[in-house]
Amino acid sequence: MSERQLTRRAFLSGSSLVLVAAVAGCSGLIGGSNIATRQTSGSAPAVPAGTDPEDAVIGLREHPRIIASYGGVYEHRSTEVMLARMVSKLLAAAGQPSTQFTITILDSSEVNAFALPGGFIYVTRGILALANDMSELAAVIAHEIAHVTLRHARARSNRVRTSEIVDRVITGVLGGVIDPNATAERTAQNLAAFSQNQELEADREGIKIAARAGYDPHAAARFLTAMGRFAQFVSASNGGEDFLSSHPSTPDRIQRAINEARNYGEPGTGTTDRQGYLTAIEGITFGDSSRQGAIVGQRYISPQYRLTFTVPSSYTLQMSNQAVVAVAGDGAALRFDSAQVAPATPLADYLRSGWIAGLQPETVTTRAVNGIETATGRARTEEWHFDVSVARIDGNVFRFIFAGREDTQAFRAGAQQTIDSLRRTQASDLAAVRTIKLGLVRAGGGDDADTLSQRMGQLNRGRELFLVLNNLLPGDPVENGMPYKVVRVE
Repeated sequence: MSERQLTRRAFLSGSSLVLVAAVAGCSGLIGGSNIATRQTSGSAPAVPAGTDPEDAVIGLREHPRIIASYGGVYEHRSTEVMLARMVSKLLAAAGQPSTQFTITILDSSEVNAFALPGGFIYVTRGILALANDMSELAAVIAHEIAHVTLRHARARSNRVRTSEIVDRVITGVLGGVIDPNATAERTAQNLAAFSQNQELEADREGIKIAARAGYDPHAAARFLTAMGRFAQFVSASNGGEDFLSSHPSTPDRIQRAINEARNYGEPGTGTTDRQGYLTAIEGITFGDSSRQGAIVGQRYISPQYRLTFTVPSSYTLQMSNQAVVAVAGDGAALRFDSAQVAPATPLADYLRSGWIAGLQPETVTTRAVNGIETATGRARTEEWHFDVSVARIDGNVFRFIFAGREDTQAFRAGAQQTIDSLRRTQASDLAAVRTIKLGLVRAGGGDDADTLSQRMGQLNRGRELFLVLNNLLPGDPVENGMPYKVVRVE
């Protein structure tokens, strides 16, 4: 990667700051098995007997890193029970009745799922919230089982052997020292994606597995369509920057899924069980987890670390895995994240330690901001200007990395204003943090999508989100007595 390739998207996603993860990633469809859903980030699941030794090493090594980079394990008992039953059926249909997979629900709003060698499969609560019935989730899980049984995850994991080359490429952009905490800061964009041919092969195999298990084979095409609509919704919300979708659901891929499904029956064939599915996921957290902090207008609030800061009105804040990002209309951007720094290391020394290229050592200064220890410096590469500050709060070190094409007064003032606003939270700050959950409403005889979406009136673009979450188009009727997903602020 050259400096010219250090795009705003790469900067915000963190791929310019951290190692590229050499694991199998898939923002298409998911998987699992004789299940272990309740794990902590510090524990490693047992690897099933008969697993290839090299696969086991890869899976056990990457498992805690995946959990750390996706906000930890999410626990929701009714969903876990549903997953366990579903996976058992799918494994039997895949000819793997005695195989044990470990499926983990990740505490992330991203619509994502992926697999690792050794039978490790991950599904985010974001993908759970988007699915609308058992068959759609089964299509996702069957797709990931297919990736594992077809050895796709193992093939992609061979890229681990090239990690030293990747290190050299990344440090060529950001200096000579890789942050020792880098592997715990990976984002979805860092996960090595399966090839297009592997995705299509897993689509075909997954549809066959789901159909054999008795699920609607057309669910895969439905869910791919829903993913595409959600990606468009997120992109529009972010001013055209879609940080959640790395594999678009293309019309060609959807049509291929439809054609494959017809080999197993027409639409309506097999189980869907929409009501059972929605009942199982009711009450899951929607959107950003309060563990990762909350965005209230121009302000970020972290209940966990008890800190808050405010960005200028020209910036739009949003959460991204292991980071908070903000973009301005003039192309400037901010990435706020954390780093592991030894307590005895002065912050000024950390700034000069080589983790960012083009640092101008003479610009490094230290000061206290609202009683918080900070250090600030400036950097310059061929096309980018950086204003970087680090702060130490209760032993934890946080980084504010501003990047701009032009070193304007407004750019510098925005960075300065943000750092000056950093402070510890007060009770009033924490009271502003709200929990958002997925709820259900039943349609009455006089209801339509508009009346039901009014239950989400407190949300920006609530009507559009209601339609996307329930995979409805404007004007589509709702079925009397049936449940529909809504988002509730508590």
